Amino acid sequence: MNRLTHTDLDAEFSSIRERVAAKRSPRVKPIASLSLDLDNEWAYLKTRGDASWETFPSYLDLVVPRFLTLLERLGQRITVFIVGQDAALERNAAALRAIAAAGHEIGNHSFHHEPWLHTYSRAKIEDEISRSTEAIVAATGARPRGFRGPGYSLSLDTLETLVAQGFHYDCSTFPTYLGPLARQYYFWTAKISADERKRRAALFGSLSDGLRPLRSYAWKLGDASLIEIPVTTFPLLKIPIHFSYVLFLAQLAPPVAQPYFRSALAACKLGGIAPSLLLHPLDFLDANDVPSLAFFPAMRMPAERKLAALERALQAYREAFDVVPVGEHAAAIALAGRARPVVPRFAI
Repeated sequence: MNRLTHTDLDAEFSSIRERVAAKRSPRVKPIASLSLDLDNEWAYLKTRGDASWETFPSYLDLVVPRFLTLLERLGQRITVFIVGQDAALERNAAALRAIAAAGHEIGNHSFHHEPWLHTYSRAKIEDEISRSTEAIVAATGARPRGFRGPGYSLSLDTLETLVAQGFHYDCSTFPTYLGPLARQYYFWTAKISADERKRRAALFGSLSDGLRPLRSYAWKLGDASLIEIPVTTFPLLKIPIHFSYVLFLAQLAPPVAQPYFRSALAACKLGGIAPSLLLHPLDFLDANDVPSLAFFPAMRMPAERKLAALERALQAYREAFDVVPVGEHAAAIALAGRARPVVPRFAI
């Protein structure tokens, strides 16, 4: 496999910046971005502590055509963050190539998809990210220039590794106060030992994550910097607004879901926040498609209803904002030159 060079990545990013500059003047709506974390069935089972993950069960052949069909109908390009382990398996090659062939940006979502990535040694983080990049390039022909940690896992070592390996942006921060609550729910449903619980004690972050900015900024890393595109939460409230939560609301209280989402978009506009929202594969699947993951929220909603609700929400997003892949969003920030420098500080 060919290793990536900084020159290759710089050339690609410069090309995107040129395209952004070319379209900046006629932009009539504020910019926003959209991505999908392509977490596979085995990754969810692994995090839950289900030993069946070891055979790498996959739904990629089912979910990839579904989301590509919806995005094509909407004329929407996004960023898809791929897990390196999936890219390394030949049986996934056709599905992953189809994503790149459809014109979507490809991002790096780590190799092993372990949400405790922030506990790794520096050497292990370096290997995790570079190994994933090489597998993704081999499978798709596309070079990732953006990274999202599994479970929004992030550390100073990860940021410094991303800079050293030529990445141009990260989007692993999730500014919400609900991390500890998510962790308690995880421990309640997971089948893991006491030692594993201790190892994962900081999973999904801390209350202090809710204090992180919603606006994009630049991590200050010595003489280098790295653009950070946070996953947007409801301004001020800092509660989730990405599509899995909208679909969960649509299952519990259908009349509430779309007004809630539109209110969040209006709050972003009012606050001058350029949102970056994300999708997950389970947004396109139901319990009949993946019985092993029937315990997840909104999996009782039939896939047809999910897809209809999701399309309405995506249309609302596109009506309010100029929705682009995350790499284009990052390039626009770099071009504007107004990204506030932030010194990395992590509570864990």
